[in-house]
Amino acid sequence: MNGIVYDARRIRAYEALFALGEYAGKDGEWLDGLWEGLVADADQMKEFMYYLDHHTFCDEDVCNGYSLSDLYVWQMDRYNLIRDIGKNTVCCNKEAMVLNTFQTMLNLKKDPATWVRRISAGEGMDQLQ
Repeated sequence: MNGIVYDARRIRAYEALFALGEYAGKDGEWLDGLWEGLVADADQMKEFMYYLDHHTFCDEDVCNGYSLSDLYVWQMDRYNLIRDIGKNTVCCNKEAMVLNTFQTMLNLKKDPATWVRRISAGEGMDQLQ
């Protein structure tokens, strides 16, 4: 069995992603896309595994000055703007926002110009996506 490396952390991460996704109401296709992005980006996979262990971000992976914590706060601001309530209620699904945060970071890495503009300039009331 020389040369075979088995990394059970990835299997655990895959199972945890789908458990979080089910709780957050994400469909399998969306979760598959997020998983593909995490597998292709070692730094984000490390961040995701850290999140699973500690339920917080380690924020080692920064893109264009934005960490996962920054993107999470941006997600929360967007939620509050859409709901127009100014605070986070019980119906605010934090796990869905965490998964969206990882997807946003992957998007930011793929297309920094577009995503930096969206994050830093704000989208405005009539431009929410």
